[in-house]
Amino acid sequence: RAAMFRFTFPQNDSSFVVIDAFDKGSYIRIIPGENKIIGYTTKNSGGVPDNFKNYFVITFDKPFTYKYTFADGALKTAQEQTADHVGAVIGFKTTKGELVHAKVASSFISFEQASLNLKELGNDNFDQVAAKGKAAWNKVLSKIEVEGGSLDQYRTFYSCMYRSLLFPRKFYELDATGKIVHYSPFNGQVLPGYLYTDSGFWDTFRCLFPFLNLMYPSTNKEIQEGLINVYKESGFFPEWASPGHRGCMVGNNSASILVDAYMKGVKVADLETLYKGLIHGTENVHPTVSSTGRLGYEYYNKLGYVPYDVKIKENAARTLEYAYDDWCIYKLAKELKRPKKEIDLFAKRAMNYKNLFDKETKLMRGKNADGKFMAPFSPLKWGDAFTEGNSWHYTWSVFHDPQGLIDLMGGKDVFVNMLDSVFAVPPVFDASYYGQVIHEIREMQIMNMGNYAHGNQPIQHMIYMYSYAGQPWKAQYWLREVMNRMYTCNSDGYCGDEDNGQTSAWYVFSSLGFYPVCPGTDEYVLGAPLFKKATVKFDNGNKLVINAPENSDKNRYIETMTLNGKTYTKNYLKHADLQNGGEINIRMSETPNKQRGTQKEDFPYSFSVNEKK
Repeated sequence: RAAMFRFTFPQNDSSFVVIDAFDKGSYIRIIPGENKIIGYTTKNSGGVPDNFKNYFVITFDKPFTYKYTFADGALKTAQEQTADHVGAVIGFKTTKGELVHAKVASSFISFEQASLNLKELGNDNFDQVAAKGKAAWNKVLSKIEVEGGSLDQYRTFYSCMYRSLLFPRKFYELDATGKIVHYSPFNGQVLPGYLYTDSGFWDTFRCLFPFLNLMYPSTNKEIQEGLINVYKESGFFPEWASPGHRGCMVGNNSASILVDAYMKGVKVADLETLYKGLIHGTENVHPTVSSTGRLGYEYYNKLGYVPYDVKIKENAARTLEYAYDDWCIYKLAKELKRPKKEIDLFAKRAMNYKNLFDKETKLMRGKNADGKFMAPFSPLKWGDAFTEGNSWHYTWSVFHDPQGLIDLMGGKDVFVNMLDSVFAVPPVFDASYYGQVIHEIREMQIMNMGNYAHGNQPIQHMIYMYSYAGQPWKAQYWLREVMNRMYTCNSDGYCGDEDNGQTSAWYVFSSLGFYPVCPGTDEYVLGAPLFKKATVKFDNGNKLVINAPENSDKNRYIETMTLNGKTYTKNYLKHADLQNGGEINIRMSETPNKQRGTQKEDFPYSFSVNEKK
């Protein structure tokens, strides 16, 4: 909540620093006797109460010889301003190479709290603050140590790991007595307890939050407690908080965030409120933010899908995500021993993905309220019934029941052929829904891997689907292609949306050799490791070593594998097996082993196989 700036000036009678408090309503005040500037900004894109303010305090270690404010473009001698867009310009006479320092702190509660937050810096000088920051990051990043790769691969890996840990951000502060408090961007009050914000669950439910559950469960427990607070303060769990409820994307994926944490041992105290909030989200939509709760729930709960022709955009995407979210609620309902009728309801709704499957094209397709598929239908059309993608991308959004999707398509061979087709179909598209080529489309074109659009999130789990159909070697091939071609350590190192750490966490997981295709299960689907060795240190003190000494760009296939000395043929790893630590030894090969991972007992979890009768 506090930082230090260091400015190096030339010899000059007029060395300046400009403090810009932004437009959309701001305040500034210069306090020369204390070498201090205070102010606030209210700039925000919506979804916050009227009393929202980001307060700041800045103290310099050099007196001001020049001090002006500006308001809406006019420079003024007044030391205090309130207007649409204000700021301050302060200056000093400096010698050659003179260092001037500024301590900066912010608060969403008050000026007094911002001043309290400034004390986080203590009496440290600039170099000490920098050294402590470096040490803190090194401690966090060293929980995974990779070896046996190239320098560029190390840079890419740790850059991705770093990016994975930037969001969600702490929104809570410590008051004068050391108690945890937060300004609520949902009701405008200052309340006790944790709060984190700035995360779009449509992206981050996929593997970012599973990464936190695996590697940083104590931090994610704070985040989960904060989600309970959001529900108490607003009546809904967030779907895209920034910092309050924000209208963005689709789905009810807070269910995945909460349930995956619970199933992996990251448990909040108030389970009753958690479950109540999940149920509330299935039967309501936020009165002003339609992406919070479930838009179209009336149709979905009655028909089993959100119709194409009822003026609810991206309806097929909503249906597929609601079905997965219902499966998450089903899992928690079973854990909490809820009434059988309730459990059965969500088990039934978890199968709603089947309502949009078109046998003719073997793809997901929007459906009208009368039960007929929408027409004309182009699998290459972005948007419309889908969200930032097309049917080729969204058809695989059956995270909880890949075997059910395999059955709908007509068996494993057809399923694999459809997966292959994603790469075989040229990177052509229909952008008519948007009226322009959106950047996600252009990124798919540029990366030139058929219609595989890794630059956006809906398809990022798709390659792992080969492991559900008994051809894990195809997953191993394509995963390495994506890691090699779509991630670099340079400034253009992402192939598209990084989005709050999701695309980064994909690389971290995939580099280790496994991925959480279905958050809410205790399984990670196997790919193949990128490095010759990885050492993973868990919060519980256990350590997992993943050895793949023959690994190379050519040797990208798993020939054999052992887990703690025992031959391991399954296409997945269990959460508990990872957390218990030990050793995974993998022999890599230049040619695929087409006998390994081909039996039904080797396949990862599918609802219709493992639970549904």
